[in-house]
Amino acid sequence: MVQTTVITVSDSRSRGEREDFSGPAIAQELNAQGFDVRTTLSVADDRKAIEDALRAAALESRLVVTTGGTGIAPRDVTPEATRAVCSRFLDGIPELMRAEGRKETQFAALSRGLCGTIATREGESLVLNLPGNPKGAVTSLRIVLPLLRHALALISGQTQHEGDAA
Repeated sequence: MVQTTVITVSDSRSRGEREDFSGPAIAQELNAQGFDVRTTLSVADDRKAIEDALRAAALESRLVVTTGGTGIAPRDVTPEATRAVCSRFLDGIPELMRAEGRKETQFAALSRGLCGTIATREGESLVLNLPGNPKGAVTSLRIVLPLLRHALALISGQTQHEGDAA
């Protein structure tokens, strides 16, 4: 099972002023799909706080999923924090999430979420930014889960593909 951390990025949720619906929905979906969600936490919409949370999560988890802060509001800085800590980006994954999301709402095109790898002393972890809307977050996650599994295998050195000669 892939060790996973879910980070909700929200000022009001990190202060305990509003209930977090996205983080638990994502954690539930990941657990149902066989991932081991070890940690869930909330951080403020603050670039340094997000960067620190991403780095810490990557030390304990192979998959780090964020929800929130991917839009175009002034405090939406999750993509900037992700770009600062990741070394390689998987552009096709957020493209697929936005395309699928557009089937539900035109506003999916405004998401700036990223997916990339972050190197740690333990190896590489995958970081995925999901939208803050619970339905949009789960829809986005579901469409890319097969790709995430494959990407996680590749960054762990499992480069033998099904059907390849042994």
